Amino acid sequence: MSLKEIIESDLLKAVKAGDETRKTALRNVIAGIKLAIVEKRNQPFADDDVLDIIRKEIKSQRESVADAQKAKRADLVQESEALIAVLEAFLPRQMSQEEIMAQARAAIAEAGAAGPADMGKVMKVLQPRVKGLADGKLVSDVVRELLAK
Repeated sequence: MSLKEIIESDLLKAVKAGDETRKTALRNVIAGIKLAIVEKRNQPFADDDVLDIIRKEIKSQRESVADAQKAKRADLVQESEALIAVLEAFLPRQMSQEEIMAQARAAIAEAGAAGPADMGKVMKVLQPRVKGLADGKLVSDVVRELLAK
């Protein structure tokens, strides 16, 4: 069963259960999937594409949280965080900071990086290894910290 089918099945369960938060989150993802299928002109659509759409939706919700916090709207913050929690359940387990540091050290050694000026070289080696398993900002912060030493 593909990830898209799992999401559609979960949406039906959420509708039957009356779970508004889950229903909203899954409908947003399905809308993104349908838009992406149209943009790809009905080319094959893999689970990685669905994961990218989920990550994009999570990023959008995090931006909504930041905006709601600026506006001091606790209700909107709580709603967006609930949507994020639903969507994160579909993502693979994220790497811990220790795991990212280990991968970053290996990438630094492989790239022969000597200082902060070599960050691009390290990221070029590291990004394919951690894609989808770690937040890009966290990865770049770890690499920057290691290269500064």
